[in-house]
Amino acid sequence: MAEKTWSERLKELGIILPPVAKPVAAYVPAVRNGDVVYTSGQLPLVDGTLTHTGKVGAEVTPEDAKTAARTAALNALAAVDGIVGIDNIASIVKVVGFVASAEGFTGQPGVINGASELLGEIFGDVGAHARSAVGVAELPLGAPVEVELMVEVR
Repeated sequence: MAEKTWSERLKELGIILPPVAKPVAAYVPAVRNGDVVYTSGQLPLVDGTLTHTGKVGAEVTPEDAKTAARTAALNALAAVDGIVGIDNIASIVKVVGFVASAEGFTGQPGVINGASELLGEIFGDVGAHARSAVGVAELPLGAPVEVELMVEVR
């Protein structure tokens, strides 16, 4: 029996990739360079609206921020899909996550686990990746998280 495609895996999990999010400034959602697709930072937008706003540890709980990171990762996967098609992903190379953090908040890794766990759920071992989880003062539009991916493609 042939292995499942990533599209089939998404369907099995009940996950629907959103449309590619429109950039909020002068950039494109993703760029391919050789066998790697780099996404621009993706926000937790659903239908053009942020799912949460504010700083994690103040207006946004770590749990809600983790959910927002998952949404941002889905938007990043949609950007990859828009360039090469989801079924052409060979591996997730790196995740970079930014967390708008209230003073004293140090749980950035747990927040960005929302993105990492989603990638593991979809891609299994192919989804294992290097990662940075960085606390920042502010993010575009008041978003609590921003996620970018580097993905090896066939």
